[in-house]
Amino acid sequence: MTPSSAAPRRPRLRTVEETSAGGLVVVRDDGEPRAVLIARRNRRGRLEWVLPKGHLEAGETPEATAVREVEEETGIRSRVVAPLGTIDYWFVAEGRRIHKTVHHYLLELAGGELSDEDDEVEEVAWVALDEARRRLAFADERRLVEVASGLLAESA
Repeated sequence: MTPSSAAPRRPRLRTVEETSAGGLVVVRDDGEPRAVLIARRNRRGRLEWVLPKGHLEAGETPEATAVREVEEETGIRSRVVAPLGTIDYWFVAEGRRIHKTVHHYLLELAGGELSDEDDEVEEVAWVALDEARRRLAFADERRLVEVASGLLAESA
């Protein structure tokens, strides 16, 4: 292949670091523990069940962000019980290569009522932890439910 017939080079994408936080609110009634999940549309328009999460605001800790984002996306007020883990991944959007880090926490119910009024949320639901494992779209988030189940078993 001669230099003139080589494919044109694509412009290099700018890399951006993003940090978010969220969590798994768990309530223990008389039966099996239940957790709050949200459903949202992905970039392709498909409905996905995920853990509530969002971007850190200036000066905000990941723990404070998790509590704020959960309330904004679900209507549920909560308190941090323990860290569940961090997920990081890469994706391309709007001509940028994004490295996203998401800090997740186990949260306990502090009040509020379930609500899907956030524009990014299509549906919210309390589901049994076993159902949460089946419903969540991403393996990394399903793994966090396993971590939460272990923490709950230790504290029981």
